[in-house]
Amino acid sequence: MTPLQPVLLSGGSGTRLWPLSREAYPKQFLPLVGNDTMLQATWQRVQAIASCAPIVVAGEDHRFLVAEQLRQIGAPTPAIVLEPMGRNTAPAIAAAALQAMAAGQDPVLLVLPSDHVVRDAAAFRAAVQQALPAAEAGALVTFGIVPNAPETGFGYIQAEAGQGVCKVLRFVEKPDAVTAQHYLDAGSYFWNSGMFLLRASRYLQELARFRPDIVDAVRTAFASAARDGDFIRLDKAAFAQCPSDSIDYAVMEHTDAACVLPVDIGWNDVGSWSALWEVSTQDGEGNAHHGDVIAIDSRNSYAYARRLVALVGVDDLVVVDTDDAVLVAHKDKVQQVKDVVAKLKAEQRSQAVLHREVHRPWGSYDSIDMADGFQVKRIKVKPGARLSLQSHTRRAEHWVVVRGTARVTRDNDVFELFANQSAYIPIGAKHRLENPGGEMLELIEVQSGDYLGEDDIVRYEDVYGRS
Repeated sequence: MTPLQPVLLSGGSGTRLWPLSREAYPKQFLPLVGNDTMLQATWQRVQAIASCAPIVVAGEDHRFLVAEQLRQIGAPTPAIVLEPMGRNTAPAIAAAALQAMAAGQDPVLLVLPSDHVVRDAAAFRAAVQQALPAAEAGALVTFGIVPNAPETGFGYIQAEAGQGVCKVLRFVEKPDAVTAQHYLDAGSYFWNSGMFLLRASRYLQELARFRPDIVDAVRTAFASAARDGDFIRLDKAAFAQCPSDSIDYAVMEHTDAACVLPVDIGWNDVGSWSALWEVSTQDGEGNAHHGDVIAIDSRNSYAYARRLVALVGVDDLVVVDTDDAVLVAHKDKVQQVKDVVAKLKAEQRSQAVLHREVHRPWGSYDSIDMADGFQVKRIKVKPGARLSLQSHTRRAEHWVVVRGTARVTRDNDVFELFANQSAYIPIGAKHRLENPGGEMLELIEVQSGDYLGEDDIVRYEDVYGRS
């Protein structure tokens, strides 16, 4: 039997779910529906039918998030293909196909965006098994979602009449409301889910037919990739020459091997706050919420709260409260959230990219207060982790341990600190912070100086390859 190789695409930035989803920590790494993150849920959905560990295609900046989140749920160690820049799904899947074939096999790839919701995981697994013979025989199979409404936010696939896996007649763009109703009434149109089942070599063959420029660039980038443990870093210069295109435009709209299996699996791409409202548990008034929310005389609204949020006399609103930003939007206008992100980027504001709590391979830091000449951070260091050996030219640091054990390097001195003990790091001192213990190290850092930006750092040694 042909091996089934899951491929998890984790390169999205999720701007339409700002301010919760941000470029440095996008929606696939968030627990938006249930306790698991969307990446974790994607793997758990298919692990029972997978033949091997997943291949994950992700951005360089997200590599440790991917590895840590899959480790947390006990997933087998993945191969993580790192894109130096985003080039859409056609190159990403090509890189995954090359990785899947690197050991001499030719598996069937189950390509899944890592930021979708599938309510009926058992039905999806059954659909994959149903489509597998067609993919083994050379078909490029996509899964079409049986529509339950004239949705204008999705592309559609028109299929030949028949049962099971059918030939694709055409792909169509997101329609207007009248056209969407026509598609719904016709019964032969399905939402384009962006999920695929295809043999690795067959995909590369068809991509080479229609977009040899993409195949050539990805092959060069893969052949020159740097391999660091489980990370496969595609060559930056070669990958930068690769055109950006989706699998739909590059292959599926042109190949005569395109097939679709209609499925009813409780699918949602969670592409907006209104979509998240749809898949969330709602009360008798149609309100859905996450966190400490009180709703009075309010209907059909969604609230995400980090602190107490009260809704009074409102309908069809989305309210999202984070540590450093609040979104209030009408539920019918949430697609315009991406315009807010564009404005933040144009103004070079950090809220477009970073949360107040910034995650790093070693843990995280949270900027809890700042003003002229000082900044206060709450720092967490994972057990066994260490920061880089570094220095700063314009700031000093004061560390106070709150919990755990800190091993501190300060120039030629190495010493340990425990709860309620502190250390001073002068400007220019070479220093390192480590957690030698078995519990999370938490400390308060007070920075003082005339410049407190994150770019005031010189790294001398770094276990994460950043020096």
